[in-house]
Amino acid sequence: MNQEILNKAEELIKYTNGNICNHCLGRKFSDCVEGKGNEDRGIKIRESLNLKAYDGECEICHDLFNFIEEDVLDLVNEKIDLLKVEFDTFVVGCKLPKEIVEKDQEISDELDFDVEIIKKEVNREIGKLLEANLEQNVDFDGEDVLVMVDFRRILKEDIENPVKVRLQINPIFIEGRYRKLVRGIPQTKWPCTKCKGRGCEECNFTGKQYPESVEELLSETVLKHTNGYEAKFHGAGREDIDVRMLGTGRPFVLEIKEPKIRKIDLEKIADEVAEVAKGKTEYLNLKFTERKRKAEIKVSSPDTYKVYRALVKCEDDIKEEDLEKLQSIHMIQQRTPIRVSHRRADKIREKEVKNIESKFIDSKTFEMIIKTEGGLYIKELISSDEGRSNPSVTEVLGTQAICAELDVIEVGIK
Repeated sequence: MNQEILNKAEELIKYTNGNICNHCLGRKFSDCVEGKGNEDRGIKIRESLNLKAYDGECEICHDLFNFIEEDVLDLVNEKIDLLKVEFDTFVVGCKLPKEIVEKDQEISDELDFDVEIIKKEVNREIGKLLEANLEQNVDFDGEDVLVMVDFRRILKEDIENPVKVRLQINPIFIEGRYRKLVRGIPQTKWPCTKCKGRGCEECNFTGKQYPESVEELLSETVLKHTNGYEAKFHGAGREDIDVRMLGTGRPFVLEIKEPKIRKIDLEKIADEVAEVAKGKTEYLNLKFTERKRKAEIKVSSPDTYKVYRALVKCEDDIKEEDLEKLQSIHMIQQRTPIRVSHRRADKIREKEVKNIESKFIDSKTFEMIIKTEGGLYIKELISSDEGRSNPSVTEVLGTQAICAELDVIEVGIK
């Protein structure tokens, strides 16, 4: 070990009145002294200076690393047993007394050390301890659990349990497509409009406007298998309650918060949900996915499209050849519909109708298959919504038209 390093080490030891542990001593030389870790570097520096083994209370960390060796593993195991949580990967975080953080930084500033802060070493030492004893791995990209160790009370006297451990269980995300085969079911849980979800006589004290939803028919079973705390449903758009979702289904991501069990059989769950749903809904191609996917399926882009089947009723008689006029409908200027204006920004959106196919049924009824850019309101495209959609089927045919039935038959996303 060169003399320049030893001189700097003597300066550091003198600055701390000799009260510096091997971890804190080695950390300040982590960029220039070889070793298996900072503690090992500290030992080597002491040996090179012919100093006796460290035995005291460190002025920097107040022997915080002893708490790691003596307390942390037991506390983590207690928390795992209490929560009955299963996981394969984890990351570590810690909270330190500000006195320790400030002292560590003060010494680096005063003696011109440019090395890692104490918090990084604490996290690393906890991670090494847990990896060795739990047979699970640190994973900074896709961790199942965050182990947060709180040391902020270790400097206080007469505290029986100065170290606290909290496990943050990260969500799991399940992607798939759903089909809604009947009308009258909302996509997500709809709170009772009278009691706002608290429960009243009108909703039979369920707190819900409708007894079931696409979300709940799936999530209740998944929550049971994961022992999760809560589910949140992220759909690639949504259809109205009176609209069916057919074809290949609508993409969705189901987020399960705080799942105690992460390894679940999605095929088995799909079969179980099918029995519960009794033909009202279907959930296809279930698979585990990443957090970012819930945002990706919501993004509207020129590549997204929807295909609808609409049964249209007209106020006045029409002829089959009148339906040819619908081919003129292409770019739509659509102001926020009256029926959703209470919850959507009032603005004009321009959307493209990519294709229309029409089938004459009788003098006042026809069927449309419409392919459109995502985000176009089909009912208003047909009715004109008091002129807020322009052009519209009503305008082109010269008679008031309404959408009597609507089905979504394809949702295209990336």
